[in-house]
Amino acid sequence: MAPTYEPTAPYHSVRYALRVLETVSRHPTGTTDAQIARETGLPAAHLTHMLAMLRREGYLDQLSDGAYVVGDSLSLLGGGVDRAQALNDKLQTSLDELRDSVGAAVYISRYIDGEVRILHYADGPQAPKVNEWAEFHRTAHASAMGKCLLAQLDHDGRRDHLSRHKTARLTSRTITNEKVLFHKLDSQPASVPVLDLQEYAVGTVCAAVPITAGATVGCLALSMPLEHAHRLRKAADTLNRRAAPVLLSLAL
Repeated sequence: MAPTYEPTAPYHSVRYALRVLETVSRHPTGTTDAQIARETGLPAAHLTHMLAMLRREGYLDQLSDGAYVVGDSLSLLGGGVDRAQALNDKLQTSLDELRDSVGAAVYISRYIDGEVRILHYADGPQAPKVNEWAEFHRTAHASAMGKCLLAQLDHDGRRDHLSRHKTARLTSRTITNEKVLFHKLDSQPASVPVLDLQEYAVGTVCAAVPITAGATVGCLALSMPLEHAHRLRKAADTLNRRAAPVLLSLAL
């Protein structure tokens, strides 16, 4: 049975999370979930899930009387000279946990100055990272990560990219027709993971979801050997659900 993806992209979850954090920040001595619900207007069921995630990620703490206050992660990422290191540490911890949760290598990638760049990743003996046999920045048309980034660009941005990096055939499954590729990108729902079924490399399958913070185009991706392909959609579903905390770290 195919997984059911959440109707909202990680971006929307982050908007709600930022609203909750802003509300709690206005109450330095603590505030209740009822007060947070009144000030944010979030439904109780959604708020309960959001508060649990924010506590798990260290953005909120809960006092003995049940009140919520700002947590250490938010304090560290909110500013100061150590913010860059705190962000790197937080992202690496999140990726390590996500790697263990999905049983696959995971990556954070961004589209910077017209190129695909992997900024962070987590792999391990049981979750090997993909062999970069063809440079990722030249093969965006063939990988889940690259297609996820291209899907966030406008038509001119995609044309510019492909004018510099041609759609070379890497495997028998690679899409090389620009019109077909653009149609696939345009029809990709933002809330559904992009999949790569041996388009980049024979023996490898991948998935990616967008994590766009402000004007920055980015994605969270995973890869696994073909023998684990039966787990791909479930892993992609987890990736989709777990993208919000990563995006939140980037947005703060």
